[in-house]
Amino acid sequence: MNAPEYRPRYSWYVVTVLMLAYVCSFVDRQILALMVEPIRRDLAISDTQMSLLMGLSFAVFYSLLGLPIGRLADRVSRRWIIAAGIALWSVMTALSGLARNYSQLFLARIGVGVGEAGLSPPAYSMIADYFPRDRLGTAIGVYSLGIYLGSGIALMLGGWITGQVSGDTPWTVPLIGAVRPWQVVFLIIGLPGLLLALWVATLKEPRRGAMSGRATTAPLPLGEVVRYIRAHAGAFLGHNLGFALIAMVNYAWAYWVPTWLQRIHGWTPQHVGLVYGFWTATFGVAGVVLGGWLGDRLTRRGYPDAKLRIGLVGIAGELAAALLFLSAPTGMMEWALIPSTFFASFGFGAAAAAIQEISP
Repeated sequence: MNAPEYRPRYSWYVVTVLMLAYVCSFVDRQILALMVEPIRRDLAISDTQMSLLMGLSFAVFYSLLGLPIGRLADRVSRRWIIAAGIALWSVMTALSGLARNYSQLFLARIGVGVGEAGLSPPAYSMIADYFPRDRLGTAIGVYSLGIYLGSGIALMLGGWITGQVSGDTPWTVPLIGAVRPWQVVFLIIGLPGLLLALWVATLKEPRRGAMSGRATTAPLPLGEVVRYIRAHAGAFLGHNLGFALIAMVNYAWAYWVPTWLQRIHGWTPQHVGLVYGFWTATFGVAGVVLGGWLGDRLTRRGYPDAKLRIGLVGIAGELAAALLFLSAPTGMMEWALIPSTFFASFGFGAAAAAIQEISP
């Protein structure tokens, strides 16, 4: 039975806006994947330094700040946390376009990670207060499709923009001066996020715990939270470590497959963006939505661990698909991307929903 406060139309509106924020975050995050070569050339850096730029500079602050931001989301307005995060990462993405050396770009990407850390913890909390538990997997699946829709858009948009601003000749931007073509890309995709921040600020804040029947404005004491996690350490550790390892593979794949296709198979950035981006925005989206929906369906049939089962199906399919992709000949490479893209996303809507179910 639906909770009394469940309002489907507005609840799905909120999820849609938050999903668009997630799309924006992944466009800003993944755009680097198509600009490895020009950034390496202009800043005279190695593949290792590029990996640190795409991974460490972002991930450390994104991960660690998720804890205090999650705690803050238990106490203050979640929509304002999200709006502030969007504004910060949008400005820092634009500032990436002003970087003149590796250190400046590294610091700007740290800022992107700090800003994006303000999205998912409060977003998951809001969604859990807008949807009853038997619809939570589907709702979070729709939110999570922002990962793959955003990544796909980043690749397609990045490929198109790269084609428009290709070459080594600097561009002259009003009030800024001469910039490299890859810097123009950062400026183009960064600043529009400020409008999205204003949109998110208009969302209504749901009552905490409304869908559980225990609506409250007071967060649990931190000591009680820690005791609960300790008492269920096996569930939290297994879930978080397992999905973290899957995510590690997926991020490495997303960042380096475009470069690998260019170096090994001779694809142009435009071709990578069109093909890989399109498959990510279609089959990646289909995987995460289908996985979330199937998790809800199994939950209603009486499987309490349904969301974790979805994760296991996803990683098994991803392993098989990766072997198929890596062994495919050049002529079949475009089609071999499809199953790996689908299964890479299959478990992530269910993964986020599982944490909501495990946690009170």
